[in-house]
Amino acid sequence: PAGLSQGRKSAKFSEVFSKNPQINWLSFARVFLFGARDVWFVVGIPIYFYAVLSDGTKAGTQTAFFAIGIFMAIWIILYGLVQANAPRLLRAKQRGQGALIKDSATWVLVLAVVPAVLALVLYLTVSPSSVTTSVLVIGLLLFGAVFAVNSALHSYLILAFTDSERVTMDVGFYYMSNAAGRLLGTVLSGLSYQLGGVWLCLALASAMLIISALGAHKLRSF
Repeated sequence: PAGLSQGRKSAKFSEVFSKNPQINWLSFARVFLFGARDVWFVVGIPIYFYAVLSDGTKAGTQTAFFAIGIFMAIWIILYGLVQANAPRLLRAKQRGQGALIKDSATWVLVLAVVPAVLALVLYLTVSPSSVTTSVLVIGLLLFGAVFAVNSALHSYLILAFTDSERVTMDVGFYYMSNAAGRLLGTVLSGLSYQLGGVWLCLALASAMLIISALGAHKLRSF
């Protein structure tokens, strides 16, 4: 279609890496944003919910798997709904690029508070209870909503920072960083759950979001 950049078959792999510091810092922030989600999403939470919901019987196991699947589905649907409405929530049309760049650092710090609070609640809880599980479910749904705003901001900024000649490479590099973050989060999810349980997964998520905020803080508005 007209208006889309044309790729070059002769492009070297080294050219994929951007020389634009804005894109590099945004991609850095993206790595830790998505790592912070998958560090609890992939291993920690499913196993925790299974342990809490299953009574060890075949029927109990099936019910637990069904409940976990429902939660994951609701989380993803909520994420999609909020992300689709993020431009309106952020009033993107009425505000300039500089304000949205500042928002990228602010929103990720807001997000970091959620897993930090949940990690503290779980750490101080002697044994799982229905109240603790309810708090965890509500907190993780809140995480999904705020996470969606962060993700939408990043997706806007990558297109704002790139130019027409490098858009395919820059967006590709950005999503390569996205995949790297998910891989990092997946590995750390299993490791942190083995070492400390789900509270450590959530604490690590908060730490990764603070690192993401440091990257977002490096973005400059012009």
